Amino acid sequence: MIGSQAGAAVATGPHTSAAVETDTAGASGCTTLLIADDDAVTRTGLRTLLSMQPGIVVVGEAVDGIEAVELAGQLRPDVVLMDVRMPRRNGIEATRQLLAGPADPPKVVVITTFENDDYVTAALSAGASGFVLKRLPVPKIAEAVRVVAAGEAILFPAALRQLVTARPLGSAEALPRAALTGREEEVLRLMATGRSNPDIAESCRVSLETVKTHVGNVLTKLGAQNRTHAVVIAYETGLVVPGVTG
Repeated sequence: MIGSQAGAAVATGPHTSAAVETDTAGASGCTTLLIADDDAVTRTGLRTLLSMQPGIVVVGEAVDGIEAVELAGQLRPDVVLMDVRMPRRNGIEATRQLLAGPADPPKVVVITTFENDDYVTAALSAGASGFVLKRLPVPKIAEAVRVVAAGEAILFPAALRQLVTARPLGSAEALPRAALTGREEEVLRLMATGRSNPDIAESCRVSLETVKTHVGNVLTKLGAQNRTHAVVIAYETGLVVPGVTG
């Protein structure tokens, strides 16, 4: 259980958030994180355990989607770890509002109990960079936060299959095959297998900067909000077939 090691957590009142900034927030190499979850035990456990992870600085907690949006505006975290099912405003609507806000919004990682949760599909459609499961070991959750902060995406392959078969995100028409160059299609296929930019650079025998340029071109041409959205479009349109990587 996430909260089983949470003895050193910051105590909060029943209706208050722990919007506590630390001296290390914003330090070089650190990823600042806002946690949004309506369950106090989960919030406390996540805050305590993620704060122990290298390079993670938890700057605040939110008890629902409304507070998540408010605190994100105040604290300017790099990433929001967003629960889906919350009162007043759920994580889907909060994600949509966050990403429709001012320039340079935080990245959003949805954290959920169920890998096939239908809400995850809607959250990704709203612009979340991916999701993690609450049952994952805390170091894995921390790594997901760091990866997303660096501009990558987190999505479990099984969940992706669920995502593309459950219902479309309304973007299938965004992939006229002639729009992407051969190299861009190759990069997109590698993205769909969960490869990071350095992995893609090694596979394609090109520089990291070249990969970043290709990824940017792919997102622009597809009208995709982020890497996850681009991968979903690729699966929906048949450019990438589940289980086929060649």
